[in-house]
Amino acid sequence: MDFLRPSSLTEALAVKAERPDAVPIAGGTDVMVELNFDHRRPGALLDLNRVTELAEWTESDGKIRLGASVPYVRVIAELGEVLPALAMASRTVGSPQIRNRGTVGGNLGAASPAGDTHPVLLVLGAEVEAASVRGTRRIPAEEFYLGVKRNALEPDELITAVHLPAEVGPQQFAKVGTRNAMVIAVCSFALALHPDTREIRAAVGSAAPTPRRASAAEEFLSAELPWSSKAAIADSVKRRFGELVSQASSPIDDVRGSADYRKHALSVLARRTLTWAWNDFQKGERECA
Repeated sequence: MDFLRPSSLTEALAVKAERPDAVPIAGGTDVMVELNFDHRRPGALLDLNRVTELAEWTESDGKIRLGASVPYVRVIAELGEVLPALAMASRTVGSPQIRNRGTVGGNLGAASPAGDTHPVLLVLGAEVEAASVRGTRRIPAEEFYLGVKRNALEPDELITAVHLPAEVGPQQFAKVGTRNAMVIAVCSFALALHPDTREIRAAVGSAAPTPRRASAAEEFLSAELPWSSKAAIADSVKRRFGELVSQASSPIDDVRGSADYRKHALSVLARRTLTWAWNDFQKGERECA
C-alpha cells in the first residue's frame, strides 16, 4: 500500500487525478477501522493532514464554508452559535479522542447511513464542495447520498468543504444509542424551523439505506404550526408529526435494534425535538414575516 502525503490542495488534487484509487484519510476514524479489520485494502492512502486549506472555516454573507478537515471539537467550540444542530450532532460522535480527529468531511466520505451529521446537513440544505483538477462543483446534500456507503463523488474528486447557512431559526438533533458515548446510532433525527418562510425541515438517520428527508411530515407540520401566535402545539399535531416521521423511514433489523423499535424511537425523537425547538422559538424575538 502506497502512502501519499501532499502538502497543498493543488498537489492533493493532482495526486488524486493520477491515483483515483487512493483513499483519502484525515482523521482516519472510519478508514483505519476498515483497514484494521481487513474490510478494505486500497492500493494507496492519500493523507490530507498537511493540506491546511481543508482545516479552515469562514463566514460570509450569512453562509459558513466549513473545511472538510475541521474536526468535530472545533465545530462544537467555534460554531455552536451559528450551527447549533451540527454542534449537537458533533457532541454525540464517539469519544473526546474521536471528536478531536473526526470531521464532517470524513462523515460525508464514508457515507454511512448511521453517520451522525447527515440528517443535520439535510435539514440545513447543505452543499458539499467537491474539487478535482477539472474544477470545483457543489452537490446538494440530498443528491450526495446514493446508497449504503456510496456517494456522488467522481473517482478523481475530493471533498474540500461543506457550505451551510448560519443559524436562521431553532434547530435540534437527537439520536438513540445503547449508551451515551462510543456508540453507533440506532436511529437519529434532525429538525430545523424556518420562521421567516414558515417551513419545517426534518430528516432521519440510521433508519434507511441513506439519510433522508421526511417530506410528508415537513409539509404537515409547516401548515399546522401556530407561527403567528407562537401558541402551544396541540398534542394531536405532535403525535401526527411523529407518525409521519416514522413512516418516512425504512429501517432494518440488526444487532443494534429492530425495525419496529427504530420506527417507534423516531416518532418519539420527532415529538421531543419539536417540543424543544418550539420552546426555543417561543422564547426568541424572531417574528414571522
